[in-house]
Amino acid sequence: MTVLGERLRDRRLDAAPTRTQTIAFGASGFPTQLMAQTFSAFVVYFYVSHLAVPAGWVAVAMIAHGILNAVLNPLVGTISDRMRTPWGRRIPWIGLGIVPLVVAFALVWMPPELPAAGLILWFLVVVAVYDIAFVVVVLNISALFPEIFRTTEERARGNVPRQIFAILGMVLGTAGAPALYDSIGWPGMALVLGAVCLVLLVWSFFGGMIERRVPEAASEAMRWGDQLKYTFRNRAFVPYVLGSLFVQTSIAVILAAIPFYVRYSLGAAEGEGSLLLGAIFVTAIPSIVLWSAVVRRTSPRTAVLWSVAVFGVAVLGYLAPSNVLGAALVGVAVGVGVGGLLQLLEVMLAQIIDEDAVRTGHRREGAYFGVNGFVVRGSVVLQAIVAAVVLTASGFDATLGDAQPESVDGGIRLMLAVIPLGFTALAWLCFWLYPIRARDVSAQA
Repeated sequence: MTVLGERLRDRRLDAAPTRTQTIAFGASGFPTQLMAQTFSAFVVYFYVSHLAVPAGWVAVAMIAHGILNAVLNPLVGTISDRMRTPWGRRIPWIGLGIVPLVVAFALVWMPPELPAAGLILWFLVVVAVYDIAFVVVVLNISALFPEIFRTTEERARGNVPRQIFAILGMVLGTAGAPALYDSIGWPGMALVLGAVCLVLLVWSFFGGMIERRVPEAASEAMRWGDQLKYTFRNRAFVPYVLGSLFVQTSIAVILAAIPFYVRYSLGAAEGEGSLLLGAIFVTAIPSIVLWSAVVRRTSPRTAVLWSVAVFGVAVLGYLAPSNVLGAALVGVAVGVGVGGLLQLLEVMLAQIIDEDAVRTGHRREGAYFGVNGFVVRGSVVLQAIVAAVVLTASGFDATLGDAQPESVDGGIRLMLAVIPLGFTALAWLCFWLYPIRARDVSAQA
């Protein structure tokens, strides 16, 4: 065994994490969100508008991507819970997946010169590798969060650096990406972002990803059928996961619509999409601290309800602007809600995992994050369907360039404001039904 392998094997967390470990663990939010949001915001635009692949074909490919990703989440999560190695349950998965993840992400934006059918085939193969690596790495990082931080107080504080890093990753991935592909092209953008992701993931892996010395229960003893039964019978998890699906769909639709909104509704240069996306995510950074204080003084349920309401009201503002500045001001309000959602959703899921551990005697972070990922990945499918239906129904034609029919502007504004508001209203209803009202499970008991 190598010295490095021995060091990883011997690392265990026995007490609360140090500030250095908390920051290093939080750094993982930057590359994972950079990749996820860049993909979500620009992959449809890149293949439809720049490569002239028919929108319907891309929608089908995105549906296949969403289905594969969804199936992988509960499978990887459940296996991870049952896995026992000298290095822990999560660490081996993360260490083996980092390089394939970064390489596959870069290749999405670097297709060879092919006809439309060949481009779709390239997309399906490369994105399949990206999906597998992304689930392996990100799900296991997420599963470490409830294990490292044990109370709502710890989680609210410990999640702040992680979500700040995540938002900075979103800013670079969604607001910085247009500036990069404008100046150095899509392949250049892919190489720059891929290098940044690799550096941050390696730092986070060695500096902050540490498992507890003794797992609290032998999760491998729970049968596969019982894993799913106890998960879907959890009265708190079902409204949570549906609410999370609707929230993620709303955000995904907004991110996919903004590049079209900037070019075809506001008549601005593509690169100015950075201003709209930057307004959302830069505002979200200080709002994370605000929502951390709110959840420490109330409860995860109350804080989430308020953040969803703020987000839903704010997105409706995208109907009005006629210029980039006006749209950026709307994005400031949207960012306040986004900051709350980023900060609070995992705190709420960790609370559900604690309640399940009390009830079943098993710590099943992987199973819950996996099933959550399975359901939430439906947002990719819903986003693709919304984009394809709205663009097709409004008469969008990539071959016309900027000379689109007037109906395209109305369709894009509908996609950016009204449809996300509908999904957000459904999310608020789900979270209102969430049954855990206390701040910590022990307090409720």
